[in-house]
Amino acid sequence: MLKSKNRIETNKYELEIEVSAEQFEEAVQNAYLKAKANITVPGFRKGKAPRKIIERTYGEGVFYDDAINAIYPSVLQEAVDAAELVLVTRPEVEITAVSKEAGVTMKAVCITKPVVNVSDYKGIKVTRNVDTVTDEMIDAEIEKLRKKGERIIDVDDRAAQNGDDVVIDFEGFCDGVAFDGGKAEKFTLTLGSGQFIPGYEEQIVGHNIGDEFDVNVTFPEKYHVAELAGKPAVFKVKLHEIKAKELPAVDDDFVKDTTDFNTVDELKADIRTKLEESANKKADAEVEGKIFDAVIEKIEGEIPEVMYDNRVNEMVEDFSHRLASQGMNIDIYLQYMGMDMDGLKKTYREQAEKQVKLRLALEKITELEGITVSDEEADAEMAKIAEQYKMPVEEVKKYIRVDDLMKDVAVGKAVELIKSNAKITKPRAAKAKAAEDKNKE
Repeated sequence: MLKSKNRIETNKYELEIEVSAEQFEEAVQNAYLKAKANITVPGFRKGKAPRKIIERTYGEGVFYDDAINAIYPSVLQEAVDAAELVLVTRPEVEITAVSKEAGVTMKAVCITKPVVNVSDYKGIKVTRNVDTVTDEMIDAEIEKLRKKGERIIDVDDRAAQNGDDVVIDFEGFCDGVAFDGGKAEKFTLTLGSGQFIPGYEEQIVGHNIGDEFDVNVTFPEKYHVAELAGKPAVFKVKLHEIKAKELPAVDDDFVKDTTDFNTVDELKADIRTKLEESANKKADAEVEGKIFDAVIEKIEGEIPEVMYDNRVNEMVEDFSHRLASQGMNIDIYLQYMGMDMDGLKKTYREQAEKQVKLRLALEKITELEGITVSDEEADAEMAKIAEQYKMPVEEVKKYIRVDDLMKDVAVGKAVELIKSNAKITKPRAAKAKAAEDKNKE
C-alpha cells in the first residue's frame, strides 16, 4: 500500500510503499512452493524438505528475492494508482527494509507525464506551395519509359564516345613494371561512368575498334593500394568492341507498345495529371508539417528527457526490425556506415523530440476541446485495422488496447480540427493581395 507521496521536482515523485507482513508471508510461502522441487537438503529427498529446514540451512531470506519479485509489480501499480500518477517510464525501485515481522518497505522514483498547455492553435497561418509541372518534367518521365525499352547495338562505323560500352584488354605498368590487379581481358567498361581512375575513360573516347594505345594516368594520392597511391602509370589498351545504347523513338507506336494509351498526347496528358496530383499531395504534406511545427512551437511545459529517450529507442527498434526484414543485422549496418549506436540515436533525436511534443500538444487539445470517441467509432477503427491486416477483430483486440486506440482516434480528430481552422494561403494569392494593398495606398 502507498505510505507517502513526495514531489522531488517537476514531473518526478518518490513513493514510499509498504507490503504488510501477512502479504509478504503469503508471497514467501508461494515462492517456497514454487522452488522447493529443485532444492536439495541433506537428509531429505529432493523437493521434500520443509520450508523451515530450507530456511535454517540456506538462511531465513532464501525466498525473499523471489517473493519480492513476484509481488512488487502489482504492489507498485496499486501505489501508482493510489497516488494518481501517470507514468512515462518504469519507476526506479529500491527495497529499503525487509523482515518477516514488518514486511517490506520500498521506495519508487516515478517520472510522470508532464502537464502542458497549448494556446492559439486555431487560425494557424501557413502558405501552401505547389510545384509547377513543366514540359521538362513530363519529358523526363517519358525518358524513363524510353530507357526501359533501350537495346544494345554493336557499333563499327565510328569511334568510341561517352555513354558507349567498350570491350577492352588492358595491362597497367608503373615504372615499366606490371603491377598486380592491373590486367584484364575482354573487360566491359561504360565510358563516362567514372568506374576507373580519373583520366582513364576519357582517353578511350575517340578510338576505333582494333586500336591499340597507351592510357597515361596518375593514381589518386588516397588510392586504396598504398604502393600505387600518387604514382604515374601507363595502361596498354586494346579496343575490341564498341556497343551503344539505342533508345526507341517517341511516337504513337512506341506509346501503344509500352502503355495503355494510343497517342503521345494522351500519354503526356496522363503524365501531367499524375505529376500534378503528386505535387498537390506533396504540398498537402508540407502544409500539415508546417501546421504541426507551429503547434509544437506553442506548447508550454517541462517535458522529461526520458520521454525523448524512450521515443528514440522505439525508433531505433523499428529501424532494426526493418533492417532484419531485409536480411541485415543492425550491428552490421552500423559497422558498414562507420557509426555506433549513440551516433544512430543522435540522428533520431530531433525527430523524436518533435513527435513527443506534438503528441502531448494534441492530447492537450483533445482535452481543451472536449473531444471524445464513442464506442461505435472505436469499433469502426478496430474493424479497419482488422481489414488492413486480414485478421478477425477479436484477434486484433488481443494486440491493441481499446483505451489506447480511442486516444489515437481522439488525437486524429484534434489534427483535423487544427487543419480545418488553419488559414492557408497560396503564393499567388498572397502576391495579388500585396499588389491590391499597394494600389489602395
